[in-house]
Amino acid sequence: MQSFDVVIIGAGAAGLFCAGVAGQLGLKVLIIDHSEKVAEKIRISGGGRCNFTNRDTSASNFLGDNPNFCRSALARYTPQDFITLLQKHGVAWHEKHRGQLFCDHSAEDVIRLLLAECDAGGVTRWQPCRMQSIAFSGTSPCGSSRGSYEISSDRGQVQAEAVVVATGGLSIPKIGASDLGYRIARQFELPVIEPRPALVPLTFDAAAWAPYAELAGLALPVRIETGSKKGRVSFAEDLLFTHRGLSGPGVLQISSYWAPGTPIRLNLAPQQDTTDWLARAKATSRRLIANELGALVPARLADAWVAQGSALGHNWLRPINEASDKALAALADRLANWALTPIGTEGYRKAEVTAGGLDTRALSSQTMESRQPGLYFIGEVVDVTGWLGGYNFQWAWASGYACAQGMAARVRPAAASA
Repeated sequence: MQSFDVVIIGAGAAGLFCAGVAGQLGLKVLIIDHSEKVAEKIRISGGGRCNFTNRDTSASNFLGDNPNFCRSALARYTPQDFITLLQKHGVAWHEKHRGQLFCDHSAEDVIRLLLAECDAGGVTRWQPCRMQSIAFSGTSPCGSSRGSYEISSDRGQVQAEAVVVATGGLSIPKIGASDLGYRIARQFELPVIEPRPALVPLTFDAAAWAPYAELAGLALPVRIETGSKKGRVSFAEDLLFTHRGLSGPGVLQISSYWAPGTPIRLNLAPQQDTTDWLARAKATSRRLIANELGALVPARLADAWVAQGSALGHNWLRPINEASDKALAALADRLANWALTPIGTEGYRKAEVTAGGLDTRALSSQTMESRQPGLYFIGEVVDVTGWLGGYNFQWAWASGYACAQGMAARVRPAAASA
């Protein structure tokens, strides 16, 4: 049986980064993954250019049942730290929008960087390699009283004092997503917050959505919100109509906060006071209401909007100067407060990340070690979910770094005496 200081399960962003840091801190590291290729999620992210971090990252950009948990790790490994690493490896990058940083050339640049860091740390990689079982025993390969783990895989058995679960979530199953991390947590009686798709398009009842299905592909800037009172969350982002519902950055953002059975609310003209704008148009124009609305929203949406409103009893199919003040007030209110209730989401197939996961109350925010000694959880498998825009990659780097530092402090004395 081979022995390592650390076995990392999962060769995604968090796992590879943690492996490289741990190896360079002097630990003997094995990383295993069931896929033939490493870091498929990095490879397809950001349109193939990898939105690898967000310059403006803070704890307020993340959600979870224990929202303050991420503060420590994020403070100790910042976006600037990762930028410095990119510069070390000569990876060119640019800022695209609201602090979102992308590779100039390809997401492959980030993957090559991570593999180079692993090579610098002498990390051993087994791929493809499927883990079959994991067990904890009271003895370690170095005689430590802390105990160790035995992992059976289709490449044989290994023993290690520490195990890192970096298996990701359930999103995008076609690239190999699985529930392995949650199963390991439950095996060791660690609590799991029920996983759910996040950063995902929303869907609507087919009959109710029929008037808008023909708008598929149309995009516009909106303000979108959900929740009420202290639980209200809103974003100013672009909206995209689809055949089955709504997508685009604004919808992906709000989906992480949306609760089934509750509405979302849209302001389709967030840059205008729609009541004043329609009143001025009525006083100066004789054009059809739909034509006037074409100055506020895309013409196709304006046409569908007034047609649907008229079907609901509003008389909007007329020149704007002939419309009653009551009809225009109803139109203004609906434009600024369009409430609609999704029936669901496009699911893990289209979700960019998985919300929920290992309950952070069972983890150390300093080291990512769980209540089960020597068992660590990092990245997406943990109940820490970032906004759209590079935040989830920054959590991968920060949680992986905190974990590697914590393991070095815990394991290195035993490794040095081996």
